Parts: sequence; C-alpha cells; structure tokens
Amino acid sequence: MARTHSETHISIRDVVDRLRLFGELDRNLREIERAAKVELLVRDEAVVISGDARNVAVARAALDRLAAAASCGHQVTEDDVTLAIRSERAGSADAVTAFDEGWTLATTARGRPVRPRSGGQSDYVKAAREHTLTLCTGPAGTGKTFLAVVMAVGAMRAEHVRRIVLSRPAVEAGEKLGFLPGGLAEKVDPYLRPLFDGLSELMDPQAVERAIERGQIEVAPLAYMRGRTLAESFIVLDEAQNATVEQMKMFLTRIGAGSRMIACGDVTQIDLPAGSQSGLVHAARIFQGVEDVAVVNLTDADVVRHSLIRRIIAAYAANRS
Repeated sequence: MARTHSETHISIRDVVDRLRLFGELDRNLREIERAAKVELLVRDEAVVISGDARNVAVARAALDRLAAAASCGHQVTEDDVTLAIRSERAGSADAVTAFDEGWTLATTARGRPVRPRSGGQSDYVKAAREHTLTLCTGPAGTGKTFLAVVMAVGAMRAEHVRRIVLSRPAVEAGEKLGFLPGGLAEKVDPYLRPLFDGLSELMDPQAVERAIERGQIEVAPLAYMRGRTLAESFIVLDEAQNATVEQMKMFLTRIGAGSRMIACGDVTQIDLPAGSQSGLVHAARIFQGVEDVAVVNLTDADVVRHSLIRRIIAAYAANRS
C-alpha cells in the first residue's frame, strides 16, 4: 500500500518561551522527528510537520499537547516527547495527562521537574494521595520506588508528616546479617542504596545527611521495624515482593496516627526461598476492596526509565520456559 505524504502547520504563537518547548539546541524537535518519523521545520510562529500522513497526525497531536504544556510554563523534556508520541500512537493521552493536571510533584536537585509520566503512574500518585495504604506492583523501570520517595519528600516538605521512613527486606543477607563485618550502616548499605539514590535525586547529599541526623529521614532494613509504631510518618517499603507474609503483616501494622504507607515491588522478581509466599502478592490479593487501601498494578506500558527496558521485559515474557 502506497504511503500518503502530508504536511501540516502548528501555531506556536502562544508559546512565549520557545526553549521550554524546543529544548536546548532544539533537542525536543529532533526527538519528535526521530520518534514520529517525520520532518520538522520552524517558520516564524509555526512548526511545519511533513511526512507520511499517519506519522504527521501522531506528531501533530503530540506537539499540540506539548505546546500547550509549554505555554503554561512547563519545561518539556525529551522523555516527555517520547512518551507523548508513544501514547498518541496507542490512541491515548495518558502520557501527557500530568501536564494538564499540573502534577509537578517536585524538582530534582538538577532542576528537572518530576511528575507522573504515564496513565498508570498518574493512578499511582492519585491513589497514594487519597489512601492511607497503597500497594503497588510493577516491572522494573515503572518508577514505583522513585515516585514513592518523591511523594514522601513532598509530604515532609509540606509538613503533612514529621519524618520519612524508608525500608527494604535484606533478603540476600538473611539470618547472616549479624556475621557481616562492620556496623549496621556498613552491613545494610548495599540493600538500602537504591533508596538513598532516590533521595539524592531530590536533595543534595549534605541535606540528606542532616535530615538523617535530625531523625527526619530514617532508612533501615525491614527486620528493624518490628515492635515500633510509626506516627506522623510517610513510610515506604521497597522490594516488598521479598517480604514474607508474616513480615508484611508486621510492617503494615506499624502504621500510626497521621501516617501514610506505600509498599511496592516487582512480583516477577521474587527472591524468597522456594515454598515461601510473597507478602506483597498476598496483601495485594486480600486487600482488594478494603477501605482506605489502594492496590495499583503498573505494567510495561508504564516503563519510563528507558525505552529498551520495555523491550527487555517483552522479550522475557515471550520466552518464559
């Protein structure tokens, strides 16, 4: 079937700061050309899009939404462009819904805006805002942990909570944790490092250290949660698929007055011994429909870390033995 060539013009008259839309050195325009397989040309107060008619339609719809976001003051990134093109090809506007709702959750230490970047991520943030307990499952790259840390930092900055508690099961260490050399920090650092990485995206290292010293941020392995009541806290359990049913029950019952809690993990990467049931899988099943508890299931459609991750997940799913 022959391809139909098309050309269309989009007005950018309302975009006062074109750098917000075009990006440095017009990187966003180049990304639209690459992702949508079209050619772009800027003429005065319009962008001319040419190429195959179907690709032009996708690029126009995406650029319309991105231009509207830029005119409202949002800094459009290459990731925004890629996700917008992807969602338009799928016939969905989910990837740019966050622009429309003004859902910039935070700004990274390098000045990059953080906001939900897919329909699933928007659902995740909305659920965490509206429920005391949120259980989230999803594959690698869907932003489960990072968004949880972002929401925790945002809640503390807004003084909705007094402190942040971040935890993970130290599955690989098991009962041998006490035999590892060094103090507690040295022993658990490899298991908690991803949580520190999330914090360092939002705060400079010195600010993180000061917050830990003041008790505003606590990062500890799951085993150290037993016997505590965590009030006025934003509590995050990462890699929750590696908590047993008993550990998950222990963790969930730590929640105190004025607190919010998120437990997230990838149920395709369970490292528990054979015969042990994942506490996250179990909790996601038994808490369906329970008041003030949200269960969110992200999919590979919500992968935003790198486009290759989506293809890696698909390849493994297609070749399961």
